[in-house]
Amino acid sequence: MAEAEETLKKKRTFRKFTFRGVDLDQLLDMPNEQLMELMHARARRRFSRGLKRKPMALVKKLRKAKKEAPPGEKPEIVKTHLRNMIIVPEMVGSIVGVYNGKTFNQVEIKPE
Repeated sequence: MAEAEETLKKKRTFRKFTFRGVDLDQLLDMPNEQLMELMHARARRRFSRGLKRKPMALVKKLRKAKKEAPPGEKPEIVKTHLRNMIIVPEMVGSIVGVYNGKTFNQVEIKPE
């Protein structure tokens, strides 16, 4: 009996995250054109018009913070004033400090 209970505890399954039926791993490998098709109209319009200098700088800083973080650790906080940035799959796992006019609020971007 005790062995059966231990195996049940070990076989803990985690919910696989999907966005509109596509797994997170596939979203990370997906080109921007296919990713745009999955998004709602406002996000599609924003991406079709192109990401400007400041949003691209935020994405580059997030990449750098993730790359410099040791394996198994959370990356450093990246501070920004961009409150209307659309979350792309590449940002998942990052920590962003969003400025609200007075202080930076930490937002951890999770796959949920």
